Amino acid sequence: MKFMTLDDWPLEGKTVFCRIDLNCPVDGKSGQPQLSARISAHARTVLDLSAKGAKTVLLAHQGRKGESDFISLAPHAQLLENEVHKLRKKSQGKLPIKFVDDVAGAKAQAAIRSLQNGEVLLLENVRFLDDETTYAKTGQSQLVKNLSALCDVFVLDAFSCAHRAHASVVGFSGVPALAGRVMARELSALHSFHKPKRPVVFVLGGAKPSDSLPILESWLAEKKLDSALCGGSLGNLMLLASGRELGGSLQFLKDERALEYLPQAKALYVQYASRIVLPEDVVLDERGTAKIAPLSALPSSSSIFDIGPKTAAHFADLIEHAGSIVMNGPMGVYEKDAFSHGTKVVLQAAQASKGFSLIGGGHTLAAIEKFGIDERKLGYVSLSGKALIEYLSGQKLPGVEMLLQSAKKE
Repeated sequence: MKFMTLDDWPLEGKTVFCRIDLNCPVDGKSGQPQLSARISAHARTVLDLSAKGAKTVLLAHQGRKGESDFISLAPHAQLLENEVHKLRKKSQGKLPIKFVDDVAGAKAQAAIRSLQNGEVLLLENVRFLDDETTYAKTGQSQLVKNLSALCDVFVLDAFSCAHRAHASVVGFSGVPALAGRVMARELSALHSFHKPKRPVVFVLGGAKPSDSLPILESWLAEKKLDSALCGGSLGNLMLLASGRELGGSLQFLKDERALEYLPQAKALYVQYASRIVLPEDVVLDERGTAKIAPLSALPSSSSIFDIGPKTAAHFADLIEHAGSIVMNGPMGVYEKDAFSHGTKVVLQAAQASKGFSLIGGGHTLAAIEKFGIDERKLGYVSLSGKALIEYLSGQKLPGVEMLLQSAKKE
C-alpha cells in the first residue's frame, strides 16, 4: 500500500486543507463538546503542519443535522489548541487555532487568504452545508466550488471519515493528497493485518449488528476467522438466529431495526455455527438490578444488558490464546457498573494476550479509558469504528482510494 505522508511533499508556504475528525460527545446540560481521543491525536498532525510552515485550513464536522449534538465548531478550536499546546515546547508558547464562523463563504475565503506560514484556521462545521453529505450522488459542493482554488495540498487525517465520499473527504482530489499522522498510523496498522497470525478471534458487540455482519461474512467465507465472539446486540441477534427466544431484548432489536438483519444472521449461523461463539449466560436488567441468568431462563421480560460471567470467562480464554484479535463494540451496557463486567473482562484479556490486537469503535475507546486498560499493551487502538470494519471487510474506502490514486500520479 503506497501513499504519501507529510514528509513526502514540500509544505512551506502552501495552503494545506486538512480533514480531521473533531466529532465528539456533547454534554447534554452545558451543550459543550467534550475532549476526545480523536482531538488529542489530530493535534500531532496540526503541530507538524505548522512546524513545516504550512498555512493550514482545518475541515471537520460535529453531529448530524436534526440531532442535539449538531453544533458549531467554535468551542472545538479551543479544545484542539489546548491539545496542541501540550505537545509544544514551553519556549515556543501557544499555537493559536483560529476559527471562522463560515464554511465556504466570503468570510471563510478572506480568512484563508490572510493566513501566514505556520498559522492554523478551523472552518465552521462542514455539515452546515447540506451538499457536504450528498456529494457522492451529485458531485456538487459549495465547499469544493468556492475553496478549491485556494487549496494547494490536501491532507486526510480522519480515517474515521474515510468510508464516506463526502465533499470534505474526497472533493479536493485535484491537488496532491497526503495522509496525516493519524491516517498514516491507521493504514500501516491495518495493512499489517492482511496476513494475521492464527488463531484469529473477533470480539464484536455494540448496539448495531449491521456494522458487524459484513466483516463476519467476509472473513468466514475466506476461512480467515477462527472464532467470532458475539456480545451486545449482535450476540442477542445471533441468539435469536440460533433459535433462542429473547423476550424483553426483542423490542430493542425491533426499535433499532436490527431484526431486518435476522435472515442474514441466520444464514451465517447455519453455515458457520462452529466458529460463531454465542453467550452461554447473560445478565438481565431487572428494574436496574443485575441478575445473572442461564440461557434456559430465556425468554425473559427483562432485557439482556451484558454477557454473563461464564461467557466472559470463555471469551477471555479464547482471546488470551489468540494470535490476532479484532475488537469492535462493548459486550453490554458498560456505562452502568452493574452491566460492565463482560466488557471489562474481554478488554483485560486483550491486554494480557500476546496476540496482536486491533481495537476500535468510539464506545470501545471510552470503555478502555473507563477500565484503565493500558493501551501500550494492546496492538493498536484505532480511532475509527465503522471505517475500520468496512476496511477489514474488504470494502474500498473513498478517502483511502483517493490517497492511493494520488500517490500513483506522483
